[in-house]
Amino acid sequence: MHVLILGGTTEARRLAELLHTTPGVRLTSSLAGRVASPRLPPGEVRVGGFGGAEGLAAWLREHGVDAFIDATHPFAGTMSFHAARAAAMTHVPLLALRRPGWVPTAGDDWHDVGSLAEAARLLPTLGRRVFLTTGRMGLAAFADLDDLWFLVRSVDAPEAPHPARMEVLLDRGPFTLAGERDLLGRHHVDVVVTKDSGGAATAPKLTAAREAGLPVVVVRRPPVPEDVPVVPDPKTAAHWVHGLLDARRAGRAEERPDGR
Repeated sequence: MHVLILGGTTEARRLAELLHTTPGVRLTSSLAGRVASPRLPPGEVRVGGFGGAEGLAAWLREHGVDAFIDATHPFAGTMSFHAARAAAMTHVPLLALRRPGWVPTAGDDWHDVGSLAEAARLLPTLGRRVFLTTGRMGLAAFADLDDLWFLVRSVDAPEAPHPARMEVLLDRGPFTLAGERDLLGRHHVDVVVTKDSGGAATAPKLTAAREAGLPVVVVRRPPVPEDVPVVPDPKTAAHWVHGLLDARRAGRAEERPDGR
């Protein structure tokens, strides 16, 4: 059974680790190619886009994919809708693997916004030294905020347009609470901006901000397709694949006249 994982996330790699030794499963992971040196999962790997929903559907047919999992980043909304449409076109079973979003706790000063542009409009009312952790994509939304200073953390160096007053920190999670405390204090950060990516790898910045009494601007996740089943963790996604594999084997057994 050929299984395709759309991802590049921590959860996608973990799912690949759980599945790649499963007897009867051929595994392919697809990475978007936006990171120069990605952490490669086990199994076959392809890099790059498909050319929209139609291109993905054609790839599913051409490579005999029997099931696929959308384990892309929670903010890769376009890809999720392409996957849903491709599943409908090909009748290939699709599952979405989505890490749960973050939930504020007592002491948090969170400001919920719907987009990076909305975050940029809000920032001048909250602080002047910004820890921007939304990645290198989308920095154009903050490019006109000349009165603010930005510490931008990303895996790869950002390209223009971006804020004029900016220091870039090239780093990759997971991050520690001690490290985030030190970073906020050393750079005199007074406001944090993040996407609601969820997960534990980058969550320590939220705790550090709460301890320091800093406001955090949280960009809400984009909508997801309504008709695609969703699971919260790689283990549950692996169980879904095993269930399909068991059903496939049972169906073949029933087709044999001797039942063996």
